Order: sequence, then structure tokens, then C-alpha cells
Amino acid sequence: MQININTDKTIERHQGLDDHVQSVVAAAVQRFADHITRVEVHLSDELSQKSADGGNRCLLEARVTGYQPIAVSAHAESLHQAISGAADKLKRAIDSALGRLHDKQMHATPTLVAEPDEVNE
Repeated sequence: MQININTDKTIERHQGLDDHVQSVVAAAVQRFADHITRVEVHLSDELSQKSADGGNRCLLEARVTGYQPIAVSAHAESLHQAISGAADKLKRAIDSALGRLHDKQMHATPTLVAEPDEVNE
């Protein structure tokens, strides 16, 4: 699973930030790693738009095999809070999506019904 990090011009990108994003995102989606090919991370500071819920934004988009891309975002006062919030949302969204996909596959598979044994008198 690849984790690609993108920042806008307002975010100073450095190795510490990259390592933090990698560890938080990987930990959040590790149980789904076999189903995910790539996670795109977009970090931005929207302070100029004066967002009421915090200027830092983290958008995560996961590419899940056999499913449409799943995207979530979180706003927070700090970039670390936004990353953690988005990672938690992504974990729940993937769990829900894969659960629905699994349920759909289970309903499409015919189930065998065992016939009762004949009663000998």
C-alpha cells in the first residue's frame, strides 16, 4: 500500500511531517492493507477562508480494490489533529464500505439448504 502526501503552498513539508502522516494513516488502515492499493493525502491550511472549525485540513482518499475511491476530510486547529481526525474517519468509512461489499457478495451467493433426514419407522 502506497501513501502519497501532497501539500499546498501554505504547508511547510518536511521529513517529520511525512513520517507522522505515514505512521498515523498506516496505523488507521493497517487491517485493510490487503484491500487498499494507495492512499492520497492532501494537507492544506485554509486560514485565509476563516473556517469556523479550524484552518488546517486533511483530505484522505483511499483506493480500495473492487470499490470506488473513498474520500474523507477533517478540519482542526492543528495539522496533527486534522490528520488524526481524517484517519479515524477513513478507517470507519473503509470498514463500512468493505462491510457492505462483503454483505452484497454474501447475498449473491446461493446458500445450500440441507434436507432433513428421512425418519425410519
